[in-house]
Amino acid sequence: MGVLGIETGRDLIALIEKGRTPTFTQFYTSYFQKLLLASDKYVKDVYTAEELVQDVFLKIWENPYTITEVKSIKSYLYKSVINASINYINRQKNIEQHHLKLVTELSDGDLRDLEEENEMIILLHAEIDKLPSQCKKVFKLSRFEHLKYKEIALQLGISEKTVENHIGNALKILRDRFLNDTKLNKKGKSFLLLVNTYQL
Repeated sequence: MGVLGIETGRDLIALIEKGRTPTFTQFYTSYFQKLLLASDKYVKDVYTAEELVQDVFLKIWENPYTITEVKSIKSYLYKSVINASINYINRQKNIEQHHLKLVTELSDGDLRDLEEENEMIILLHAEIDKLPSQCKKVFKLSRFEHLKYKEIALQLGISEKTVENHIGNALKILRDRFLNDTKLNKKGKSFLLLVNTYQL
């Protein structure tokens, strides 16, 4: 059974029972980035999110029969990771309970929206990494670290006008890719919204 064929808890149990570690690793990899983004929305720390995601998979590997009755492994993974993230926040006392959306309130529609958003973010990061070196550096300082044009100019030893030009060039390149690439164009409007407004 390939990764695409794993839909239920029993499917994954069968994989583990047969000792197919490479396939399980591939399954883990196929979900890792999306689950990492889901967790990071709550814990606001990528290293903590990574540990929480890894822990969910480790528990499945060590005790797979707890998922025997799981009908949708995708839904189970998202809810497990989000629940673990909420529990972490509660333990750390970093945020009040009423600011959290409890995992039991997540509908299938919520999970589909989360999955789609995470897919777009992953693709957007991949496209940003294809930008010219200096242009990519400027764009990341602006969108990733939220620096102002003046701060970027001082850090890189360039003029604010040059910073502005790099940002404009990056946006143009990304827009052109999203509009001209058949795969990306299917969600073009959503991609463009992320490019222009999403705080990465």
